[in-house]
Amino acid sequence: MKEISSFFKFSEMKINFRIEILAGLTTFMTMAYVLAVQPAALVGFGPDASMLDVNGVLISKSAIFIVTALVSALITLFMGLYAKMPFALSTGMGANFMLGTLIQGQALSFGQAMALTLISGIIFVALTIFGIRDLIVRMIPKNIKVSIGVSIGFFIAYLGFKNTGIAVYSNGMAMGDFTQPTVYLAILGLLIIAVLTAYQVKGAILFGILAITLLGIPFGVTKVPSSLFMVPSLNDVDSVLFNLDFKDIFNPNGIVLMFIIFFGDFFSTLGTVLGVGKKANMLDEEGNLPNIQKPFLVDAIGTCVGALTGCTTITTFVESSAGVEAGGRTGFTSIVVSILFLGMMFLAPLGLMIPNAATGPALIFVGLLMIKGIKDIDLDDFSEAFGPFIMLMFVTFMGSIAAGIAAGIIAYVVLKVLTGKAKEIHPGMYVLMIPLILYFIFNKPLV
Repeated sequence: MKEISSFFKFSEMKINFRIEILAGLTTFMTMAYVLAVQPAALVGFGPDASMLDVNGVLISKSAIFIVTALVSALITLFMGLYAKMPFALSTGMGANFMLGTLIQGQALSFGQAMALTLISGIIFVALTIFGIRDLIVRMIPKNIKVSIGVSIGFFIAYLGFKNTGIAVYSNGMAMGDFTQPTVYLAILGLLIIAVLTAYQVKGAILFGILAITLLGIPFGVTKVPSSLFMVPSLNDVDSVLFNLDFKDIFNPNGIVLMFIIFFGDFFSTLGTVLGVGKKANMLDEEGNLPNIQKPFLVDAIGTCVGALTGCTTITTFVESSAGVEAGGRTGFTSIVVSILFLGMMFLAPLGLMIPNAATGPALIFVGLLMIKGIKDIDLDDFSEAFGPFIMLMFVTFMGSIAAGIAAGIIAYVVLKVLTGKAKEIHPGMYVLMIPLILYFIFNKPLV
């Protein structure tokens, strides 16, 4: 124990094992909902335990659950041992829903989705190793960076309303049937999460999911499996491991999707690492995190490993701040989270019994958390606000993340040029315009 204490510099940080373990438990409780959401995001919400992708490959929820738990454990462990920081990682919200919708709609094979994710991860690794992070930060305007996250938040909330039946979208937008147990249980779940969050209860989303899952049993909404425990089997995950399909992805559609996956991961990691680092008093006097390249490299490698094992983008979770608030200051907090994720591999049936009525409110709430960033969009200068406005409208009313982000960036650049502010645009943005315009000319817009 002395070796561990010395390795993580407990005495320097003025912490101990009890504090770090409590912090790890707190972080895990706040982000464990990903194990319930990720299988549904990729395979589909509803009772089906599996699906066939466009190539006829069987993708099961149990396989996604197992690889999500495993990769989250491994990469979070890597963060703890290499970066020695109290950050936890798992499959980020955003790219998973975008790619999952395309897989379920037969627009992409599972292997193509993983190939796109792998390429974005490799780009992330290269930029981190060669120190080009600052160039990317300067190239993308602040309003565009903020509105990308906000747009994805609206899309995630939309999925929550749709999958629970609170709203229906078959013939326009309309209110769902509030006499159905799925609907009123979902509303109750959203209320539970909101109240617990207002009282600053750690793990509010997870508690909301668990409460509605249990309440759903007598209503016939939750189907209880014959066993709650399962020894992980390679047969379950064989079809998702190293499933890479590079065919037909190097086109305008593919480039736009790579852009969304990469920049979503990049800026999410940047914001999370700096935000959580600030709460932990890790930033220097200039607001920078010493050795920031380490958590960036872990995050980037995590996305590559995730793609190879059937996971969408692996990213640093903002929920790590909950563990920091509980006192976590070192990588030992991450190791505790890693151990808990590893243990969840044996509880796949428990995770997969969670119904839409329980995961839907979580989606709506996660969407709300991402939408909060709208306050950071500069609305005083119309030339700054027009692009984000177009982006939000396209995503919200067209239900297309890729088309929305592409349209928003094009609108932003074009308006700046036409109003005599072309010099405010980084040259890299003009290069980026080429595939975005081709996306609309030659391809059917995708999610």
